[in-house]
Amino acid sequence: QKDTGTQVNYQSIGSGGGVRQISNRTVDFGASDAPLKPEVLSEKKLLQFPAIIGGVVPIVNIKGVGSTQLKLTGDVLARIFLGKITIWDDPEIIELNRDLKLPADKITVIHRSDGSGTTAIFTSYLAQVSQDWAADPGAGKSINWPVGIGGKGNEGVTNYVKRVKNSIGYVEFAYAKRNKLADITLQNREQKYINASFESFKFAAAAAQWDQSKGYYLWLINAPGEKSWPIAGASFILLAKEKTESNQKTIAFYDWSFIHGDAMATKLVYVPLPQNLKDDIRSYWRANGL
Repeated sequence: QKDTGTQVNYQSIGSGGGVRQISNRTVDFGASDAPLKPEVLSEKKLLQFPAIIGGVVPIVNIKGVGSTQLKLTGDVLARIFLGKITIWDDPEIIELNRDLKLPADKITVIHRSDGSGTTAIFTSYLAQVSQDWAADPGAGKSINWPVGIGGKGNEGVTNYVKRVKNSIGYVEFAYAKRNKLADITLQNREQKYINASFESFKFAAAAAQWDQSKGYYLWLINAPGEKSWPIAGASFILLAKEKTESNQKTIAFYDWSFIHGDAMATKLVYVPLPQNLKDDIRSYWRANGL
C-alpha cells in the first residue's frame, strides 16, 4: 500500500470461490491454482496470467516419521487415496520404505471439502500416474472422494493432519513448511525420488512453454527432468476484461510485485516468474488495454 497507494484485501477461500466471485464481478480479481481454458476465459470475459510457481505436497502424521522420510510412488499414493491401501504397513508401502518402522494402523485420508485449485493439481497428477484414478474419480477442483475426511482450505487440511494420528493429506508446500508437517519423498516422471523444494519446483517449471494467446493455460504436473517435483503448479490471476479503474490498480499492484516481490516469494518457498515471462505478461496487459 505504501508503494502503490492501493490497499489489497486477499481472502483464502479456495480457487472455486475465487473463480466464481470474479466471474460474478463481486471482487476486483480472483486467483486460481487451476488455470481456466481459453474458451472459458472467452465465455466469462476474463484475462488470466500466472503470478508465482509452487507445489502441492502430500503430508503425513505418523509417529516416528519425519519430513521426507516416507517414500511413495504416484501409483501407491493414488491407491491410498482410493482406499485400496488402508494400513501403513501394507506390503506395497513397506517395499518402498524398508528402513522405516511403520505402524499396523489404519490410514486416515484427509482431503479438501471446498472447490480447490490445489485439489485440481493433486488429482490431475493422480490421474496421470494411475489408470484407476483416471477412470474414477478423475481430476477436478471438486471431486467425489472415495474415502476420507474433508477439511476446508489448506488450513483445514493442515489442522486435520496435525490432529489425526496416522493421517495423510495434501497442501501447498508453504503450509507444510510453516506448520512443520512431515511431507513425503515422491517418485517423479524419471523414476527418481524427489523432495519438494524451491529447487525442484524451479526445475519443474524450467521447460514450460507459456502462450499468452491461450491466457497462459498450462499445467506443470509430472514435468520432465530428473530433479523436477511432479506436483508443481502456478497460481493464476483472473481479471475482468473490462477496462476499469480497479483493473488498472490491480495491474499496478502485480507490476510492483514483479519488480519488488521476488525475495518475499522466495522466503515463502514460492518460485518467482522468470524475467522473460514477466515481460511477456506486461505485453499481454498492454495488448488488452491495461
